[in-house]
Amino acid sequence: MGDPIFVTSPLLPPLEEFLPYLEQIWESKRLTNGGPFHEQLERDLADYLGVEHLCLFGNGTLALVTALQALRISGEVITTPYSFVATSHSLLWNGLTPVFVDIEPDSCNLDPSKIEQAITPATTAIMPVHCYGVPCDVERIQEIADNYGLKVIYDAAHAFAVTLEGRSVLQYGDLSILSFHATKVFNTFEGGAIICPDAKTKQRINYLKNFGFANETTVVAPGINGKMNEVQAAFGLLQLKHIDQALARREYLFARYRAALSEVPGIRLPEIPGNVGWNHAYCPVFVDSIYPIARDELYELLRREGILARRYFYPLLSDFPMYRGLKGSSHAELPEAQKIASQVICLPMFPDMQEQQQDRIISLVCDPLHV
Repeated sequence: MGDPIFVTSPLLPPLEEFLPYLEQIWESKRLTNGGPFHEQLERDLADYLGVEHLCLFGNGTLALVTALQALRISGEVITTPYSFVATSHSLLWNGLTPVFVDIEPDSCNLDPSKIEQAITPATTAIMPVHCYGVPCDVERIQEIADNYGLKVIYDAAHAFAVTLEGRSVLQYGDLSILSFHATKVFNTFEGGAIICPDAKTKQRINYLKNFGFANETTVVAPGINGKMNEVQAAFGLLQLKHIDQALARREYLFARYRAALSEVPGIRLPEIPGNVGWNHAYCPVFVDSIYPIARDELYELLRREGILARRYFYPLLSDFPMYRGLKGSSHAELPEAQKIASQVICLPMFPDMQEQQQDRIISLVCDPLHV
């Protein structure tokens, strides 16, 4: 069977390239609290991503929780049921009520046509997700938000380096949140960031992520400890030196998947709009009824063969106990999300995947009855 192939594997540059960064940290003894590597990574990432203001965090969930605090969101927040649990959990941690709205089947993103009917006097914000790194309908979502006086906070955990019409997708909405978890396109072991529209908002977020301290003796907000440490930041700086090569490799591997699987009856791959500069963060395929076996049978077959694909995102957020019974959480209200969640399987995708590993996966998906 060979060694297992995980759905992803972290980008790890050569260890010898990381050692000089660690030596500088040991020499300075500056481990956290906005050290030099932290400050440099904020600047360098902002430049690379094409944004003006960026606040680093210890992880993406802390960034989501803090973003909601920074905009003083209250009441109800319209969001997607088709995401990782951190999206909706961040709302509960802020005492907010998620209101789930169905998704578009092609993009797997929040369906703007369903948003307006979910708005109530208690609605204060919309939290869409750029699912798999494919941009939401940002123009329509912003139009709705403007009409109803709502904030827009994008969970852009998948959307590192993604562009729309040549512009960073992170520039849309009031805030965008990135994740730098080990499973992501760009990682700092753990980590995350908030993309801010202006210096004033960045300053407020900086207060909130450091216990609310404005100076040694002044606390201006009920903040938390959300800071990124120097080891994470140093690793991020090293990652930036390799990220273009990693993105190019992802593009190549996705093209191989598409060439091999696009004509397989019952298998659908996502169509990426021509105006999107995609990061190839995932390789989701959707298994419909004409495929020889059911999606879960394919999932189990792959696992038996040592291929640890994942059903991102199944089950829906609205199916978890803490969300059942909320507005918009019934199966009848989320038909497209239910359908996609029952069909999706994400195939392994990472920069150092070898062609022979990918060929093993392709052969199984193409001919699951002759294993």
